[in-house]
Amino acid sequence: MTLDRRSFIKLIGSASGAAAIAGAPMIAAAAEIMPKKGKRVVVVGGGYGGTIAAKYIRMFDKSIEVVLVERNDHFVSCPFSNLYIGGILKDLKPLTIKYDKLVKNHGIKLLQAEVTAIDPAAKKVVTSKGELSYDRLVMSPGIDFRLEEMKGYDAAAMELMPHAWKAGPQTVLLRKQLEAMKDGGTVVMSVPLAPYRCPPGPYERASMIAFYLKQHKPKSKLIMLDANPDVTSKGGLFKKGWKDNYADIFEYRGAKKVTEVDAKNRAVMIEGLEEVKGDVVNVIPPQRAGQIAVAAGLVGDDKNWCPVNATTFESTKHKDIHVIGDASVAGAMPKSGYSANSEAKVCAMNVVALMNDRETTELSGINTCYSYITDKEAVSVAAVYAVKEGKIVAVPNSGGVSPADFSAAKLEAIYAESWLKNILTEMST
Repeated sequence: MTLDRRSFIKLIGSASGAAAIAGAPMIAAAAEIMPKKGKRVVVVGGGYGGTIAAKYIRMFDKSIEVVLVERNDHFVSCPFSNLYIGGILKDLKPLTIKYDKLVKNHGIKLLQAEVTAIDPAAKKVVTSKGELSYDRLVMSPGIDFRLEEMKGYDAAAMELMPHAWKAGPQTVLLRKQLEAMKDGGTVVMSVPLAPYRCPPGPYERASMIAFYLKQHKPKSKLIMLDANPDVTSKGGLFKKGWKDNYADIFEYRGAKKVTEVDAKNRAVMIEGLEEVKGDVVNVIPPQRAGQIAVAAGLVGDDKNWCPVNATTFESTKHKDIHVIGDASVAGAMPKSGYSANSEAKVCAMNVVALMNDRETTELSGINTCYSYITDKEAVSVAAVYAVKEGKIVAVPNSGGVSPADFSAAKLEAIYAESWLKNILTEMST
């Protein structure tokens, strides 16, 4: 491996992400840990959704025991990790939270373990340290990759052509590759077909890589191969930003779906028709819900994402299991950190209501997403969401995007920093 675990721990710590290892829903009995005495909710995944769900369930009802299961002792935010790749952040510390204050302040029980299976019939979560019984389960497992759709892209290939779509060692690896690349080299990025985690994320990453090249490797070039026919989020703003700042460095190619990689030769193949080589290759694969959700039978007919009730976020596949964040099908709400935060609060409220035989409350959700174009300029999109006829929809005229003339771009970069600090503080205290 280019960057081993010990080296990364010295730099920032182990990889982030919700506990998500495949396992059959029905397995042999394991030892019961933390014997259940009263009402209990188990939350799987300590990211943008899971931390908030655990916290707010306890805030709404102290009589409910909440066990948060997370395989790592910390979390690294994907939002803003592109700034590290672009050389704007010197390390990942501003994006990293621990769980000790969250646990202490709210009486949450933290189990640092790997989730290996979910047994919906027996209402048990099986972990590397034993079984946990639950009354209700909140799943926030994030995403995993549909590697079967990209020939040649496996664990070994990821060390040569990093995805960096789960913040942690892969993020550091991609930055190190950019730093090591000669001036005059070529960086190639691939973007999967939507939906995927963070719709504007790849385009912000392109901006940050182009920014890095402009500052440190001005003879170099960035090629983005987008499987989508055009930029899927904030398209006009990104295109203006690229034209104004990176016209000589950046080349965008729409409707170019990467289906195969040759990691050894740093090459990607576009639907078997065209080969593109780079000195650094950032492959973002097609995605699905975290593997533990797939193994538990929570995904829908598409085999990728988890359908849920629009009000309670309860799975339509298994009773008493709720799915929030990137893994869920949340109607018009995008797969973003702020969406997960908003969904978690509504889910927590309704989990408590259901456990106390009270009426549930319909979603009133919000999402705001900031994307950096340069180190000092950012753009944003915002919207409010509600439930209509059983579906989550955007409330008309409730949001919008940044001014097209970039007149607010410098202020929005400042607002973005405040947003990050506030949301990470809410997750960790």
